[in-house]
Amino acid sequence: MRIGLAYNQKPDPNTAIDGPRHTSDVYAEWDEPSTIDAVEQALGFFGTVIRLHADATFPQKLSRARVHLVFNIAEGLYGQNRESHVPAICEYLNVPYTASDPLALSLSLHKARAKEILAYHEVPTARFALVNDLVDLARVRLPYPLFVKPVAEGSGKGIFANNLCHTRAQLRDRVSFLMETYKQPVLVETYLPGPEFTVAILGNGTDAYCLPIVGFDFSTLPPGATPVYGYEAKWIWDTAEHQLDIFECPARIPEKTYRHIELVALDAYQVLGCRDWCRVDVRLDEAGVPNIVELNPLPGIIPDPRMNSCFPKAARAAGFSYEELIQEVVRLAWKRVSGRELAAPAAAGGLRVGATA
Repeated sequence: MRIGLAYNQKPDPNTAIDGPRHTSDVYAEWDEPSTIDAVEQALGFFGTVIRLHADATFPQKLSRARVHLVFNIAEGLYGQNRESHVPAICEYLNVPYTASDPLALSLSLHKARAKEILAYHEVPTARFALVNDLVDLARVRLPYPLFVKPVAEGSGKGIFANNLCHTRAQLRDRVSFLMETYKQPVLVETYLPGPEFTVAILGNGTDAYCLPIVGFDFSTLPPGATPVYGYEAKWIWDTAEHQLDIFECPARIPEKTYRHIELVALDAYQVLGCRDWCRVDVRLDEAGVPNIVELNPLPGIIPDPRMNSCFPKAARAAGFSYEELIQEVVRLAWKRVSGRELAAPAAAGGLRVGATA
């Protein structure tokens, strides 16, 4: 079997042409070389792995590669539909691929569109307003405190501790900053004061299931920090050398709440049309009802157990090794596209990794 690995690799900040730009969060969604290497190694179980860097030449590389399946972890860079670029090209070339389709990826990345669909289907999510221009703030009729974020970013980009707004002046200041910095509309939401969780989901249709729920202990954040798992918590305060003990997996919460969170997460997964795998962020409101924060159909999968990467952490709690998690996604995708179980490779001696299109 020939598997293409579609990815975007973070540039080396020491050699990048545009220098200081790489010290910001612009490439936060892209993967480190160590993650790409680990995924490639896991995929090698099935046969030959062809690296397909998702740059401007990706269509030509994919056409030449003649792969049976693309394992997609490419986040893209430009535009609010950037996560859809690789799967759309795969569909154009009639190449099967893992994970969600272009529509589900675009809807999930655009947080306002996702919340509109969730609300229509009566899946709980916080009340919100979309601000396209500062004049729109006059029409925001939501009770304070409010939380703001760019409408189409992932990996904590634009989600900072000071995005929690208690006054109209704070709201205007933060919305103005985010619009100027990220060049896109801003989502304004009713702040959910309850605990936060993230739910890793595997599978398709009625066979989809939740891995052990990950809970967040915000008391481990620096004193006075807003209880939000945003950019600072993910990339500044939490490192392999100085790890935040912020996660609890499985989350120790009442059984009724645990099952309610699973149900709401699975409902969101189905309503948005997600496939194979996805991470769903959930937070409780003042009444203890689980609300969907957002969906991540291209979940982060850092292999180092010292790093707080939620999906691998949940998978380990469920008994999966990192390699087994990646291989399970391949099996799920292959069964979805072919209707057949993926046969085990004949012999390990015939496997090869490291090819590049």
